[in-house]
Amino acid sequence: MATDDFTVNIVDDEEAVRKSLAFLLTMSGFAVRVHDSATAFLEVAPNLRQAVLVTDLRMPDMSGVDLIRRLGPTGRSIPSIVITGHGDVPMAVEAMKAGAVDFIEKPFEDIVIMEAIRRAAARLHDGAAGTEKAEAVRGRLVTLSDRERQVLEQVITGQPNKAIAFSLDISPRTVEVHRANVMAKMQARSLPDLVRMTLSASSGASEKGRHV
Repeated sequence: MATDDFTVNIVDDEEAVRKSLAFLLTMSGFAVRVHDSATAFLEVAPNLRQAVLVTDLRMPDMSGVDLIRRLGPTGRSIPSIVITGHGDVPMAVEAMKAGAVDFIEKPFEDIVIMEAIRRAAARLHDGAAGTEKAEAVRGRLVTLSDRERQVLEQVITGQPNKAIAFSLDISPRTVEVHRANVMAKMQARSLPDLVRMTLSASSGASEKGRHV
C-alpha cells in the first residue's frame, strides 16, 4: 500500500512529540493528522477511512490501552501502534491484547516507526497475509523447548531476568541463555517484535479455532 493511500493519526498529549513525529512522517511521504488527546481522536474516529493510529501509552485523559479498547468495533478498521517508555512492557502487552498491531519502545529509530506503520497499513487490506505470518510464527514456537517456552511466557509479560530466574528456580545466567535462544529461534529483532509475533500467533490460533 502506498504511503498516501492511508492517513496516519498521531495521538499524543505532548506537542513537541506530535510535531516531531508528524514532520518525520510527512517528509517520508505519509499523510498525517495530529490529535492532542485520546478524547479528541475518538470524536473523529467513526468517520475515518483507511487510517492508522499511532498513540502514546501514557496520556492524562486516557491511556493508549483504554483508547484502543474504546474504539471497539471501529478499531477493526484502524490498525493501532502504541508508543511506550521503558518499563511499560506489561501495559503494552495489554494494548496488543486489546487489538494493537505493534508497540514501540522509546527512544526509537525513524525506520522502526515507519516499518511499524507499513505493517499496520497492510492490515487494512491484507488479512490473508497476516494469517500466513501467524502460521509461520506458530511453526517457530513449536521448535522451542519446554524451558524456553516458560521463559518466553514470562519475558512477554515484562518480567526481568532475575524475577524469571527466581520463578523458575534457575540462575539469571541460564535465563539469559534461554532468552537468547528464544530470540534466535523466533527470529525476533527486539522484545516488542517478540511480543507482537507471539500474541499474533495466539490470536491467529483463536480465530482459526472459531472457524473450524
